[in-house]
Amino acid sequence: MSIITLNGRLICENQEQSARVRAHLPRHLELTRAEPGCLHFEVRKSDDPLVWDVTERFIDAASFAAHQARVGASEWGRETAGIARDYRITGLDAAGPGAA
Repeated sequence: MSIITLNGRLICENQEQSARVRAHLPRHLELTRAEPGCLHFEVRKSDDPLVWDVTERFIDAASFAAHQARVGASEWGRETAGIARDYRITGLDAAGPGAA
């Protein structure tokens, strides 16, 4: 097993996108932090009002994949689908066969 870490940024194009992040972020944080295997999950505004810093840590590839699947089908996923992401994920290559 290998801990999966995601670090990066959510990059809004305008204030409307940033407002969508603010509106849906509290529930997204709550649901993600309650997921099995979530060790750490933080989304914080950066110094740039249109950029949000994202850090995630999951216990293994399976819990990270489950998180990605839940997010894709969630209100957060729908509401923020058009917002650019710049993420670096580490640990998946070390997770072994079937790592997603």
